[in-house]
Amino acid sequence: MDAAVYIVTGFLESGKTKFMREMLTDEGFSEGERTLLLVCEEGEEEYEPELLKKCNTVMVNLESPEDMAGDKLIQLDKKYRPERVLIEYNATWLLSTLYSAKKPENWELAQIITLIDATTFELYLKNMRQYMADGIQEGDLIIFNRCSDDTPKSKWRRAALAMNNTARIFFEHPDGSMDDGVSDEDLPYDVNRQPIEIGDKDFGIFYLDAMEHPERYDGKSIRARGRAFRMQNMPKHCFVFGRHAMTCCVNDIGGIGFLCRYQDKMPGANDWIFLTAKAEASFSPLHGRDALILIEEKREPAAPPEEELVYFTN
Repeated sequence: MDAAVYIVTGFLESGKTKFMREMLTDEGFSEGERTLLLVCEEGEEEYEPELLKKCNTVMVNLESPEDMAGDKLIQLDKKYRPERVLIEYNATWLLSTLYSAKKPENWELAQIITLIDATTFELYLKNMRQYMADGIQEGDLIIFNRCSDDTPKSKWRRAALAMNNTARIFFEHPDGSMDDGVSDEDLPYDVNRQPIEIGDKDFGIFYLDAMEHPERYDGKSIRARGRAFRMQNMPKHCFVFGRHAMTCCVNDIGGIGFLCRYQDKMPGANDWIFLTAKAEASFSPLHGRDALILIEEKREPAAPPEEELVYFTN
């Protein structure tokens, strides 16, 4: 029988134990399965023996990454025969340590949940970026907790989506209410203008918003400066219009862009251009999902912008 594995990661005092306790007691999530709870960090909150017994859960503490070495996880599976595994993970160990550990063949990863304390997010992102980015890049669900009215949701959503554009992101307030921050979007350009003028510094914001909300741009014209990239296996009469972007750190620079159908002639490879194009929301073979397809209306040669690299935190 397969055992579903749920990983909850985040820095110390990010609310992992509280979240895990809610998972264990949630009737919609738990149906009395034999659960193995692996705790990789000692926080301020604890699990009461009565709670664990009631939830049919055995807790095992792993005090260091070495505790996952060898056949440790396999032996735990043989000993407890769990139907479900919950892992309260230490973010400073990096998830690659867990991925590389020997695990039972019947353990199937179900979800990675990343918890972030809004009061320390920017400090940790600045000073411990590798560890903070690790959970964001791998998370299926990202929750910023301890949010306030001053939380810059749009800025943080963009930063998280730049690292992981498939994650679901929520902001939790002290009263327990949650929202996805979408209503807080403050796009720096006018989406009702024709064409929509995308400034050089706003290309990253445009890319993320268009990937998340392609319907917002469907049927509208956009004008932006970017590069013409040629890629293999593209549909006929198409190139990729985009930029190079830094998603996390210097080692994570890659291309972002959209499939564009040209009018008469393919632009030169890597040429900088000003492109005016009609946007269509449809399936994009470039992304393998619904996105924007650009249809060239006008193309002009352009000099490179002052800053060639795109960032997502404007």
